[in-house]
Amino acid sequence: MVLTPRGVRFLGRYFPCSIGKGGIRADKREGDGATPVGAHRIVGLLYRADRIARPADWARPIGPGDLWSDDMGDAAYNQLVRTPYPHSHERLRRADPLYDLVLVTDWNRPDAEPGRGSAIFIHQWRRPGYPTEGCIAFSRTDLRWIAQRIAPGARMIIPPR
Repeated sequence: MVLTPRGVRFLGRYFPCSIGKGGIRADKREGDGATPVGAHRIVGLLYRADRIARPADWARPIGPGDLWSDDMGDAAYNQLVRTPYPHSHERLRRADPLYDLVLVTDWNRPDAEPGRGSAIFIHQWRRPGYPTEGCIAFSRTDLRWIAQRIAPGARMIIPPR
């Protein structure tokens, strides 16, 4: 997958997408809302089994207690954690549909550098053109199409602009 001015190119098709409200940055920091420049590997596929069918055989369901640590002082920073969890985190099982299907990237993983940014996912957008907090987002239909065809280790290439 390659981010282009036309959208993300994948398997010969272009998909409209949204990026971070902070634009594209080579110096990504926690909370800046930027989408990080680089070649990011897809290392996970999460889905809400109570809302959608399993998109691929390597997908893992999101459980009620699944969280993502965004606490820079925590040893589990930028990792999947579970409740109860005393540090700052993002809930993966959301009331809205944004994380019904999530491709996890290797941004700042597995050895996370505190403050460099966490949870750069590929997920569903709120609406076309609505910016993310740094992730890349697609329509539900396009995201599902991609998730059914992508393999672990595939790259999301985000060139500098």
